[in-house]
Amino acid sequence: MDRSVLWRAAVAQFLAVAALSLLLAVTLPDSFFDEWGWLSGPLAWLACAALTARALQLDVRAVLLGAVLAGIPSALAVLAGVHWLGVGLAIAAFAAWCAWLAQRPGKALWT
Repeated sequence: MDRSVLWRAAVAQFLAVAALSLLLAVTLPDSFFDEWGWLSGPLAWLACAALTARALQLDVRAVLLGAVLAGIPSALAVLAGVHWLGVGLAIAAFAAWCAWLAQRPGKALWT
């Protein structure tokens, strides 16, 4: 596991998610999130993950797979009513995935 990538992925994903969350919170009404949060949240998460992949020069498809996997515990946390705790757990899992990817010989899951 590449610890440098672990921390850079965690910081990049945190900053991207925080910035996008603030932008959406300022520009959209609460009712939007009540009706469309189930879709906009995961799409925003994936967009931030793609940005993080580009910034760290990792395979975007492999990083997006990790983002989906890291989003599973986050979705469970949302259902339990602790949305932001779920985001923190997802960022940690996502960063670990990116660090694992970075140390792989081909740095890609598929050829």
